[in-house]
Amino acid sequence: MPKLRKRRNKTRQTMLPPETARLTLREMQLADSAEILAIFADDYARRFYPEMTSDSAAVEWIERNRDRYQRDGFGLWAIIDKASGTLIGDCGPTWQDVAGSRVLEIGYHVAPAWRGRGIALEAARAAMSYGFAARDEMEIGSIVAPDNVASASVARRLHRDVRSYVNSRGLDRFLFFTRREDHVATV
Repeated sequence: MPKLRKRRNKTRQTMLPPETARLTLREMQLADSAEILAIFADDYARRFYPEMTSDSAAVEWIERNRDRYQRDGFGLWAIIDKASGTLIGDCGPTWQDVAGSRVLEIGYHVAPAWRGRGIALEAARAAMSYGFAARDEMEIGSIVAPDNVASASVARRLHRDVRSYVNSRGLDRFLFFTRREDHVATV
C-alpha cells in the first residue's frame, strides 16, 4: 500500500499526493505544460483527447487541476519517475458526473514512451488508496470510452466491477468501479 502523507492548510488538513516504489505523484505546476502536452502527443491519445494539441490547452489542463487542488484537496497529479526525475504522465482522483451522479474517478494518462510498463496501474492503485483514505465514498471508479482498449485494460486490473452508461454528450462509456469494502479486503 502506498505511503499516505498529510499536510495542513489554513482551512483543513489535506493529504499529500501518494508515492510508490517507482513513482512520486505531485501537484502539477505551470512549468509542466510541455511535459503534460507530450502525454497526449500520439494519435492514440489524441483520439480520446483531441483538444490537447497546444500549449494553451496544456496550461488550461494544469490550471483546471490546480483549481481542484484548492477546492477538493486533490486532482490529477503529475507522475514523476523516481529514477530519472522525469514527468511521465498524470493520475489522480477527480469528481465526475456519471449519469447524473457525482463519482470520484481515478484518471490516468501516460506519455507514449512510458506506456506498457505498468505505470498507469501503479499510479492508479496509489490514487485509489488515497481516494478511499481521504474521502468517505462508498465506491471509486474509472471512466473509459469503449474503444480505449489500453485504458480499459488498466481499469479491469484496478477495479472489481463495471457498468455502462451514456454520458452528458450522448457517448457510451464504461464505469469500472471498486466498492470500499472490496478495496479494504484487497489492501
